[in-house]
Amino acid sequence: MAYGDLSEGVGYAILIVVLLFFFLIALTAAGYIPLCGCSPKSRFGKFVISSAAAVPEKSAAGEVAEGGAVTTVASEVAGADFYLSARNSAGPWTIAMSYFASGMGAWVVYGSTEMGATKGVGWLGVIGYSAASGFPALIVAAIGPRVRRISGEKAFSTADFCYTRYGRTMQFITSGISIFYMWIYLVSELTSIGTIYTLVASNGEVSYAVTVAVIIVVVTVTYTSIAGLPASIVTDKFQAIMMGCLVVLITIALTAYKENHVTKDEYAYASQWTAEGFYALVTLFVAIACAEMFNQGTWQRVWAAESVSSMRKGFAMGSVMVFFLMFFFGLMAVIAYANNAAAYDSFEKLAYLSFFDLLEPLPVVWHVLVLVLVTSLAASSIDTLQNALASVFSKDIVTSSAVRENNMGKWIARLIIVVLNIPAIILAAKQFSVLSLFLVADLVCATAVLPVFLGLITEPFLFGMIPPPTEVGAVLGTVCGFATVLVYGAVRQALGIWDGKVYNWMGEVVAEGTWSYFWLPTGGLCALCGTAAMWTFIATVLSGGFFTLLFSFLHVAIVGEEKARRPIMWSCFGDGGGGFMRDEPKKNRPAGGRRGDRSLS
Repeated sequence: MAYGDLSEGVGYAILIVVLLFFFLIALTAAGYIPLCGCSPKSRFGKFVISSAAAVPEKSAAGEVAEGGAVTTVASEVAGADFYLSARNSAGPWTIAMSYFASGMGAWVVYGSTEMGATKGVGWLGVIGYSAASGFPALIVAAIGPRVRRISGEKAFSTADFCYTRYGRTMQFITSGISIFYMWIYLVSELTSIGTIYTLVASNGEVSYAVTVAVIIVVVTVTYTSIAGLPASIVTDKFQAIMMGCLVVLITIALTAYKENHVTKDEYAYASQWTAEGFYALVTLFVAIACAEMFNQGTWQRVWAAESVSSMRKGFAMGSVMVFFLMFFFGLMAVIAYANNAAAYDSFEKLAYLSFFDLLEPLPVVWHVLVLVLVTSLAASSIDTLQNALASVFSKDIVTSSAVRENNMGKWIARLIIVVLNIPAIILAAKQFSVLSLFLVADLVCATAVLPVFLGLITEPFLFGMIPPPTEVGAVLGTVCGFATVLVYGAVRQALGIWDGKVYNWMGEVVAEGTWSYFWLPTGGLCALCGTAAMWTFIATVLSGGFFTLLFSFLHVAIVGEEKARRPIMWSCFGDGGGGFMRDEPKKNRPAGGRRGDRSLS
């Protein structure tokens, strides 16, 4: 099905021009392309050039090179650390725009639109998806400074937090879940951008979608490999501005066009407040919050922030921006549903494509602008995910003496990015449902979110009766989180509620067996609707947290405090990690909510 009159060639041209623009911005930010006479110290210069590229180049003795030449992000002055972390370089507006642009990918065209155009979900589904998408930023703003202080100033991700707080085993578990989630996110983005281009500028050919995915991967991998995270944050700022302007223009066009007008009665029928919408709202808050806690692209901004104040203001502003963008697409879906409710109720039209139903009658220039918008959305998320995937390994890369001596840190990071993108393109070609992919990843993240972040507790609580979690407790808590999902699925199957198989929208079996319940085949109005999905997420999260505390209590009671604080891999990988709880003096452990916690350095 085609929703536009654009040819494939025009689609390619739009894609390449937009990506080339971001490519040039990234190289300019890294200092490889001059600003055409504009001073790096000017307001525009500071907006475009990353802080590493503005540092005067120094010799080994610490002297400024003759002429004060400007170094590039790829130079040894900036080093692998800044290349991978952009450490202490971003102010509040930079954090806000970067979080907004990097978190809002092409998938948003399908997310809240499915809520808005599904009968029986209505406004609560739209508001739930919009608010839930911005909510994780507020969580990170609250706990980010403490995570960073426990992890240390040389950390890059929450995998490093787990290494310092627990040990190698939890670091491996967190790394694995983070990579899985971000890789699924990457697959979803490539699937989304490919599908959108086939809808607007093709006849639905899979080969065209795959080519689009390959082009966007090649370009974003190239500029992130050359310029690293600092330049990616600069491109985020341009992408955020472009996205904001285009959304305003498209809103005006969609609502002004006569064929998209609806009556008061039609709108009242579409904008209902229902119990199903409430169930979806609760599920979305839990699911998205759990998943985003493992999105290292978000956590990279915690270490990139120049201060606690900048970080918290930035994430708060970014949260509001995310809410309004998601609400925009949800509102468009409500209008589309109101315009032809019967077609959506009978599945003649599909809810997740409702935005394109509004777009179809508009003149071709608006189709072009929509492709520019979704390309910006996809590029901003994909380049962030590529840097974030490398960040999971960054500390070990940077601190390895062999890697450091041979100046291989950045090359290893680039290789990791390339290797992870190849299977992502292959899976994207299969065109699985984007929301289904996210559901699997969200539920996996829900199994470990409390075992990981209960590690923020470093002192006994409940009158000293409950000790801080141990690594053994956290690992067993994560195992219990996984077991909860499997048990929930087995019970539903035993009761005859579920047949043990997962079907796509064409009725084909895509998964079956014990582990297939991670696809959450609940049979609700939508993938996230119904009480089954809601209670599965809630039970999974709570069981992981409860058993983490229970097993930690038993661990300390059985072997004693000193032995319980040793990491599981005590005799492997050096000391096995977990040094914070063993080595830090009690008085130096950060207390939550402490006044005066202003600096991140």
